[in-house]
Amino acid sequence: MELKIEARNLDMRKGWQEKIEEERDKLIRHYANFVLHLRVTIEATPGYREGGYEVRLVASVPNDTVVVKRWGEKVRPLLVEAFDVLGLRLKEIVRKKQKNHKGARVTGAVPAGETSGTIRRLFPHESYGFIETPDNQEIFFHENSLRDISMGDLSEGDEVMFAAVEGDKGPQAMWVKAERA
Repeated sequence: MELKIEARNLDMRKGWQEKIEEERDKLIRHYANFVLHLRVTIEATPGYREGGYEVRLVASVPNDTVVVKRWGEKVRPLLVEAFDVLGLRLKEIVRKKQKNHKGARVTGAVPAGETSGTIRRLFPHESYGFIETPDNQEIFFHENSLRDISMGDLSEGDEVMFAAVEGDKGPQAMWVKAERA
């Protein structure tokens, strides 16, 4: 992550610099290879309040930029608050990207969202089975992906709804539920 630190209308204190680097290291641990650039600006803002400061964080992430601004009388608490807010915003962006990415990872034969299929093979003692799609593709599912139904309730030939993603060994169901008649 590229880091740029600016101080405007004031001298950068060593403690502030250390806090920024500490927070940057946390971001790297939590969002490795996600935050590409981070610019931190600390500015004295005499127009805002006598002796006031503005802390501004600008983080560049793939296809987005996150800006966090905080104003107050002491820099260190502003840095902590600004980095906390940045962390929450990054978490939300990552969550949305993962949600969208899951939809993008859905196999070509299985449309995004839910689709229907038929239970073709069950291995209840091993806690897994296979669903056949209308185009004869086989989708693996594990007992942990079942919603509102158990392995004991399923039989070969049952119609189910499911959503699939590309797993390590091919397409697999994220979730499976009984198709409602």
